[in-house]
Amino acid sequence: MDNRPDYIRWFDEISLTDVPEVGGKNASLGEMYQHLSSAGVRVPNGFAITATAYRDALTHAGAWQALHDLLDGLDPDDVEDLQLRGSRAREIVYACELPGTLRAEIVAAYAKLTAEYGEDLSLAVRSSATAEDSPEASFAGQNESYLNISGADGLIEAYKRCLASNFTDRSIHYKYDNDFDWSKVYLSVVVMKMVRSDISTSGVMFSLDTETGFNDVVFINAAWGLGENIVQGTIDPDSFYVHKPTFSKGYRTVLKRQLGSKKKKMVYIDAAGGSAGGHIGNVDTSTVEQSRFCITDEDIMTLADYAIKVEAHYSAQAGHTRPMDMEWAKDGVDGYLYMVQARPETVASHRQANMLEIYHLQQHGTVLAQGRAVGERIGVGRVRVIDDASLLSTFQSGEVLVADTTSPDWEPVMKRASAIVTNRGGRTCHAAIVARELGVPAIVGVGNATESLSDGQDVTICCAEGETGVVYAGELPFTIEQTDLGGLGHPHTQIMMNLGDPDRAFSFASLPVDGVGLARLEFIINQFIKAHPMAICHPEQLDDATRRQIAAMSTPFDSPEDFFVRTLSEGVATIAASVYPSPCIVRMSDFKSNEYATLLGGSGFEPQEDNPMIGFRGASRYVHPAYADGFALECAAMKRVRDEMGFGNVKLMIPFCRRVEEGERVLAAMAAHGLTRGENGLEVYVMCEIPNNVIQIDAFTELFDGISIGSNDLTQLTLGVDRDSEIVAFDFDERDAGVLSMIRMAVEGAKRNGRHSGICGQAPSDYPEMAEFLVSIGIDSISLNPDTVLTSIRHVLALEEALVRKPGATNE
Repeated sequence: MDNRPDYIRWFDEISLTDVPEVGGKNASLGEMYQHLSSAGVRVPNGFAITATAYRDALTHAGAWQALHDLLDGLDPDDVEDLQLRGSRAREIVYACELPGTLRAEIVAAYAKLTAEYGEDLSLAVRSSATAEDSPEASFAGQNESYLNISGADGLIEAYKRCLASNFTDRSIHYKYDNDFDWSKVYLSVVVMKMVRSDISTSGVMFSLDTETGFNDVVFINAAWGLGENIVQGTIDPDSFYVHKPTFSKGYRTVLKRQLGSKKKKMVYIDAAGGSAGGHIGNVDTSTVEQSRFCITDEDIMTLADYAIKVEAHYSAQAGHTRPMDMEWAKDGVDGYLYMVQARPETVASHRQANMLEIYHLQQHGTVLAQGRAVGERIGVGRVRVIDDASLLSTFQSGEVLVADTTSPDWEPVMKRASAIVTNRGGRTCHAAIVARELGVPAIVGVGNATESLSDGQDVTICCAEGETGVVYAGELPFTIEQTDLGGLGHPHTQIMMNLGDPDRAFSFASLPVDGVGLARLEFIINQFIKAHPMAICHPEQLDDATRRQIAAMSTPFDSPEDFFVRTLSEGVATIAASVYPSPCIVRMSDFKSNEYATLLGGSGFEPQEDNPMIGFRGASRYVHPAYADGFALECAAMKRVRDEMGFGNVKLMIPFCRRVEEGERVLAAMAAHGLTRGENGLEVYVMCEIPNNVIQIDAFTELFDGISIGSNDLTQLTLGVDRDSEIVAFDFDERDAGVLSMIRMAVEGAKRNGRHSGICGQAPSDYPEMAEFLVSIGIDSISLNPDTVLTSIRHVLALEEALVRKPGATNE
C-alpha cells in the first residue's frame, strides 16, 4: 500500500471540503472544474500542491523554530518592526530545500499537464492559503501569484516564492487582525494552465453590486491584458451590469455600462521592452483601445451566465444565498472565456438585511476633488498624503489617507484611516476592496488627489451622493439615519419614490417602496447623453465642432442614434431594475425649450419663447415636426427597455397633455413606433397637471391607464402664479382650497373610471395636512423623493390608523 504523503491533488479530485489541505483557491477551482464544467462554465485544468507539502518542506529544512523565534510576540501595528520581521521570515522560508519526493512529484505533475495542453504550455502559479476565501475573511491579495511560468525549474522557483509569500507584511498583519494563528495557516499552491489574457482581456466580477449589496445584478469589470491592474487599482476599467431576474427569463442585454480609460495593459515583456515571453510589465494602450469597450456584449452575457451558475452552485452548497467574488480571463489564443477564481463575497452580503443605514450630508462646501465612490458613507479628517510606502509609519489614526494607489502592504494603516482617496483605480481595485471590508469610505480614480489635496488640510469625504464621490473642503456636519425595516409596517396607500439618476438607483433598492412613481428622462439625457435628440438625428444641420463632439461621444457605439437609444434605455432600465418587478412609471421627456437649447447642438432646434413654462413642452412636442424625430428616438429606447431588456414593469407617462385630441395623436405616434398601449402589457399614464386634465378627467382616463398629479404645475395653473417669480411666489400654495378641489376631482374621476391615481410631488412630505387630505380621499399612490420615504411611510401608517378609527371613515 502506498503511504507516501499526499503532495499533489488534481482539480478533478478536490472540492470545497478540501480547504484544510488545498486552501480556498484550489478548493474552489476544483469545485467548479468538477461540477460546473458540464454546465458550460470553462475552468482551466491544473493541480494543487498541498498544505502537507508546505508543512513537510518547512519541517525538512528545520524552519519552524526560527519562525517562532522571529514572529511570536510581534506587535503587528509597529509598521517598521513588521517590515523587518516579515522580510526575514520570507528569507527563511525561501531558503528551505524541498524534500526530494516533493520535487519529483511536482515535476511529474507538470509533465502530465504538459501532455494535456502541449509543449508550449505556460502556467499560472498561485498561492492558496488554507484559511482563505472563507465567508468571514477574504484573504484577497495577501499572498503572491506568478504568471506565465515555463519549465520544471521555473515552476519549482515560483512554488518556493509562493511559500515565502505566506509571510508578506500584509499577510502577517491580516492573520493577526482576523485571529488566525500564523503557524496554523498553511500554504497550498495552485498550478494551472495559464489563460493568455495578456493578449486579450481579463477582469473581476461579483454576483451583486459591491457598493449597495443589491443582489439582483452581476457586476463585471474588464480591462485589456492581465487582471493585476484592476486589482491593484492602477487603471480605470470598463464596467458592466447584468440584471439576473430578466436574464433568467431569457433576456440577454447589458443593464448598464461605463467606459473606463484603460490607459495601460499588463503584458509579458522581454528585456528590450517588446511583447514577448518573460517578465510582466505595463505598456500604454492605444487610443482605439481606450475609446472602445474591451469585451463584447456576447462576452458579457457569457460571463453573467458563469456568475449566475457559480452563485447558484455555491448557494446550494451553503444552504442559503451566497454572493460570489470571481476572477475571469479571456484567452487570446483560443478565444474562450475562463473562470480562474471564485470565493464568497465578504462585505456587502454580510450587511444586516433589515437594518437600513443612510448617511446624510447636512451642508456642502467647496469641491476639491471627485472620483468613484466606494461605500455609501461619509468620513472627515485631516489629509495625509503618502507617496511612498516608506512613509507609512508617519500616518496617524483618524487621518484621511491620500495616495496614488494602494497595495496590500498598506493595509495596516488603511484600517486606521477615517477615509481613503486615491488617484487611480476602479470600484474593484485593492483600495476599494479593503475600504469596503473595513467600513471606511473611499474615493478612487480621482486622477490628481495627491496634487489637489495637501497634508493637514481638513476635508469631508462624501460617498453618500451616488456613484461620484466628492472631497469637500472642511469638516462638514452629517447625520446617520438607521431604520429597522422589519418593524416598519406597510401602509394601504402605496408609497413610491421619484428617481431620475440611474447611478443612485441601487442605493435606494432596499427602501420599502411600492415602485418608482416618477422616473424622469431629463436627468439621463442631460447628464449621460448631453446632446439634443434632434442634433443626434440631423448631424447635417450642425457645425463641424458640434458634429465632432457627438461623434466622439458615440465612438463605442454603432452610431450616434445607437448611442442615444442604448444610453437612455440602460439608464431607465437601471432605475426599473432597482424596484423590479414593482412598477416603474417613466415620464417621457419634459424639457422646456430654453432647457433643451442648452444641450449640445440644441440651440439650432429650439424656438425663443417668452414663457417656456406654458410653451413648447411635453405632449405638444412629440408629434410636431420640430421634435418628432427626437420623440422617435425616445420611443425606440423605451421599446428596447420593455421588449429587448425585459422590463415589463415599466409604464410610460405623457406629460403636459393639454387636450384629449393631443393625447390621441401622441398615442398614435407611439403605436407607430412600436409602443401600442395594451400590447405586451404596456400601460400609458398621463400627468394630471393642467386644469383641463381635471375638467375632462373622464375623457382622459378613458384614453389613459392612470393619472399622476403634478402638484407643482397644477397649483401654478390653477392659481395663475409663477412659483419662480419672487414677486408673486408667496401665493404659490398646494394647500389652497381651489387646488385641493382640483386634486379631489381628479382622484374621484380616476376611481370612477377604474384608473390608478397618484401624486408625484413633495407636498405630502412638506405638509402633514396635505398627506392627511390625500389619504382621506383614497389616492392610490404617493411618490416622493427617496430621502423622505421612510418618514412618510410612518406618517401615512399613522394617518390610516386614525382614519379607520373615525366613525364611518374608510381609506379605500
